[in-house]
Amino acid sequence: MTHILVRHKVADFAKWKPAYDAHLAARQKAGLREKNLLRSVDNPNEVVLLFEAEDLTRAQAFSESSDLSEAMQKAGVVGKPDILFLN
Repeated sequence: MTHILVRHKVADFAKWKPAYDAHLAARQKAGLREKNLLRSVDNPNEVVLLFEAEDLTRAQAFSESSDLSEAMQKAGVVGKPDILFLN
């Protein structure tokens, strides 16, 4: 089982979360299942997500997709996210 760890900062968590939730179907289509959504104690606008991925190739393609990039931009992600593929 492959896992994906994503860490990024958002401009405003309260605005980011509904946009993130609205992108669920795209994550499901890519074979991702959210295991944890965490926020930094020191900065509540720093988000860490852990996913299980059915297929590494599909997960990597999703992480590099213009759809995800546009969704993150609209949701208020600040800067480039850290994305780690783990097994």
